[in-house]
Amino acid sequence: MDLDVFVSRHRPEWDRLDTLLRRRRRLDGAEADELVVLYQRTATHLSLIQSSAPDPQLTGRLSQLVARARSAVTGTRRASWRDVTRFLGRSFPAAVYRARHWWVPTALVSTAVAILLGWWIGGHPDVQASIAAPSQLREMTRPGGEYETYYSSHPATSFAAQVWTNNAQAAATCLVLGIFLGLPVLFVLFQNMLNLGIGFGLMSSAGRLDTFLGLVLPHGLLELTAVFVAAGTGLRLGWTLIDPGPRTRRTALAEEGRAAIAMAIGLALVLFVSGAIEGFVTPSGLPTWARITIGVVAELAFLAYVYVLGGRAAHAGETGDLETDERSAAVPTAA
Repeated sequence: MDLDVFVSRHRPEWDRLDTLLRRRRRLDGAEADELVVLYQRTATHLSLIQSSAPDPQLTGRLSQLVARARSAVTGTRRASWRDVTRFLGRSFPAAVYRARHWWVPTALVSTAVAILLGWWIGGHPDVQASIAAPSQLREMTRPGGEYETYYSSHPATSFAAQVWTNNAQAAATCLVLGIFLGLPVLFVLFQNMLNLGIGFGLMSSAGRLDTFLGLVLPHGLLELTAVFVAAGTGLRLGWTLIDPGPRTRRTALAEEGRAAIAMAIGLALVLFVSGAIEGFVTPSGLPTWARITIGVVAELAFLAYVYVLGGRAAHAGETGDLETDERSAAVPTAA
C-alpha cells in the first residue's frame, strides 16, 4: 500500500470527522449519521495502516481520533451492578470452565509431584538432614510444634489478611508471567509443591501425617485449586503466544490476556474465602472432621459454581472476555 496516496485520499474524511467531534452544539440527525459512518471508515483505515504500512505518527493520530469518535458514538459507559452480576454469574465461572483442560491436568500433575516429594523426603533421613538439623526437625513436628502453632501464632483477622495477600500475589504472578512461555509459572508451581511436599514428608516421618492433613485440608483444597486455576490459565496464555490458532497472535493474546486479568479478580475473591477459612477455621477448636468438612464443602461449592454455572454460560457463548461492543474494532484478515 502506498501510504502517501492512501493518506492523500482519506485525509478529508479524517478532517471532517475531527470537525464533527469538535462541534460544541448538538449534532442534527444527518450529522450524527455522518459521524457514525466516518467513525467506522476511520477505524477500518487505522486497522489497514497498522497491518500494512505502520507509521507511528499517523497511527497515533488516528488512534486518538477513533477513540474520541467511539466515545461520542457509544457514550461514556459507567460500571453498574449489572457488570458485577455478569462477571460473577457468567464471565468468571465461564473463563474458569473454558480453561479446565489446562488447570485440571496442572492440578493432577502438581499433586502427584507433591506426594512424590513428600514420600521421598519422609523415607530418606539424609534428605531430611539437608533441610534442617534433627533438633530443629523435632521442634517443628512435635505436638504443639511449629507446624501446629503456625496457624494460631497471629490474630485470626491479620493472619487471614496476610494469607490472602500472599496467595493473591502468587496467583497474579502465574497469570501475568504466563506470557513468558509459561516458564515462570512452572517455577512458582514447583516452589508451592516443594513446600507442601516438605511438610508432608516431615510430618509423615514423625508419625503425624493425620495432624498435618487435618491442618492443611480445611483451607488447602480451595486455596490450591485457585493456584492451579491461575497456573493453568498462565500456561494457556503462554501457549497462545506459540500457537494462536486461527486468530492473529495479537488478537489471541489480547483476548486471552483480558480473560486472564478478569480471572485474577475472580480468584482474589476465591482466595479471600480460603484465607478466611485458614485464619478462622483451621486454628479453631472444632474437631478435625468438622474442619475438613468445611473445607470439602467450600471446594465442592466452587467446583459446582464452575462446572454448572460456568459450563452453562460457556455453552451459551460466554468467553470471559469483554462484550463484543466493548472490544476494539477489527477488520477481516486473509489467512
